Amino acid sequence: QVQVVESGGGLVQTGGSLRLSCTASGTSFGRYGAAWYRQAPGKTRDWVASLAVGGATAFADSAKGRFTISRDGAKNTVYLQMNNLKPEDTAVYYCNAGPVERNSDYRIYWGEGTQVTVSS
Repeated sequence: QVQVVESGGGLVQTGGSLRLSCTASGTSFGRYGAAWYRQAPGKTRDWVASLAVGGATAFADSAKGRFTISRDGAKNTVYLQMNNLKPEDTAVYYCNAGPVERNSDYRIYWGEGTQVTVSS
C-alpha cells in the first residue's frame, strides 16, 4: 500500500522560510520523480515544482528564485525549500508521487497536504 505524507507546514511571517518534506512508502522518488502542488481556498490546485528522475528541476514562475526542490534517496524523501515567503504563498501544499497517469500531467499518488500560512 502506498503512502505519501507531507510535513513541515506552519505559520510564518512574510519573508520567512519553511522546508516541506514528503516521505513515501510503496513508491520510489528515485524511480518516478515527484512534484509539489498547492491549493489556496477557493482556487484550483496549481503546480509549484517538479523533480525529475535524473535530477532536473522545474518551477512555476511564482516559485522561481525562491523555492528549491531536492531529494534524499536514502530516506525516499523529497523536500521543498521555500524562502522569502509571501502572503500569496498561503495554501495547502500537496506532494504528488509515483508514475504519471495516462493522459494526465499528474502522478498517481497524493498526500493529504500540509498547510502553509504566511502572515503579512
